[in-house]
Amino acid sequence: MDPRSGGLVPDALALLELGSIARGYRVLDALVKESPVRVIEANLIEPGRFLILTGGAVADVEAAHRVGLEVAAEEMLDHLLLPFAHRSVWAGLGGASVGASEAVEIDTVGIVEGSSIAGVLEACDRSLKEADVELGGLRVAVGLGGKGFFVVHGRQDAVETAVGVAAALLGARGKRVREEVVGRPHPEFLVWLLRPAPFSVGLR
Repeated sequence: MDPRSGGLVPDALALLELGSIARGYRVLDALVKESPVRVIEANLIEPGRFLILTGGAVADVEAAHRVGLEVAAEEMLDHLLLPFAHRSVWAGLGGASVGASEAVEIDTVGIVEGSSIAGVLEACDRSLKEADVELGGLRVAVGLGGKGFFVVHGRQDAVETAVGVAAALLGARGKRVREEVVGRPHPEFLVWLLRPAPFSVGLR
């Protein structure tokens, strides 16, 4: 069920980023034969990568992910297995943008950019779990060249903690691009920052 409607979301999230479209479809077939996971998205992203996002019970997602890695082999660019993903990550993947539809007053905004979708999702999840911040939005979209970014907001100290956690994680992965902290942003800041994405994920 779509998390934007308040329904249940999967316990676990897994993502595979491959460098080959043909191998990507083979991997997709293999992992759904292995385990009853929900294929949330399987599609192309720039620059010529194939992305597979699945969700479901932890054991099912782990089994499918293991097979996906084996079949992907040398075409695997990056991957993520995330048991008990933060609920806001699912909402962000579904296109939810907290405060992005109208002018709102926000204390501090943090923006984190990474060079892999898997890295950005993991950094986003970790930030939300380790700091008292709200997710403003999450973008993994066509037109970003394979990159992604997310936006959090809250008190300055909490946002700085969240951004620091994300930067450290992405840095360890070798996928860190840039992060920014903006204090007392313009009331329409999130409206500008989180325009509707051309690529979004809806749980079906």
